[in-house]
Amino acid sequence: MHAFPIPVVASVETRGPGSQTEDESLQYMDMPRDMRTYRTPVLPEPEEIRDLRAARDILNNVLTGLTAVRPEQATAKVNLARLDVANLALIDQLLGEGEVSACIDSAGGSLRIQESVFAGVWRVRMFDLDGHCLTDDIEIGGLPASVTIASRAGQPTPDAPPLAPGVINAPALLAEIDAHLRQATSHHIINLSLLPFSPEDALWLDQALGRGTVTLLSRGYGNCRITATGISRVWWVQYFNSQDALILNTLEITDAPEVARAASEDQADSGERLAEVLAWIG
Repeated sequence: MHAFPIPVVASVETRGPGSQTEDESLQYMDMPRDMRTYRTPVLPEPEEIRDLRAARDILNNVLTGLTAVRPEQATAKVNLARLDVANLALIDQLLGEGEVSACIDSAGGSLRIQESVFAGVWRVRMFDLDGHCLTDDIEIGGLPASVTIASRAGQPTPDAPPLAPGVINAPALLAEIDAHLRQATSHHIINLSLLPFSPEDALWLDQALGRGTVTLLSRGYGNCRITATGISRVWWVQYFNSQDALILNTLEITDAPEVARAASEDQADSGERLAEVLAWIG
């Protein structure tokens, strides 16, 4: 699993007449160059894994989950606790690592989540504070249920800290967030990149929202870094190009941002691809 830092970047662009230096040459921001797409995992020869029936059974259960789970349903779970080293190694090899990683911290340890190369198939492991793996599961669905549960564990509404010099627009944004939070099913996005938003606004709003326990990274095209705030269902969602420059900075009110979810179409494709892998290994 990739290790990754997920900083919330309070990035602000200076705008307005006279704020930009004149340059006769046109300069364009570098766009992302790397895009992750599905790659068939390295497949062992069937005779090499003839005796590893437990791993095959697990993957058949995953395939069943992919064909049965619907977007509106809870995720299905397959436990890996009883697998021996050889069968677990085969599971690791065939699932690989996909686009999305996540970490959920708690007082007793952390949940480490890695999407596999099959979209909608997730490896979810719980570790104690000493780094020992306590549980090891595969979850099938748009996003592991633990992400949504942890997001909802934040405070129900934000409290406004005292105003500081230079804070202009952040209080209005906080009021907008609060209004949408009072609609339990509201899904709302605030594009901070398009608003007048000073460094003082960014610091004040960060203080008002606080930090939650969930961090995610989606590497589909460039990087999308997603951080739960301390307020239930409120996320910082920030898009970076291949040069690690912030190109879009948003706040999203939702159970989990769509950019991190596996779409139902992707899950259907994963079912077909996993079926092909199982047909190969026999």
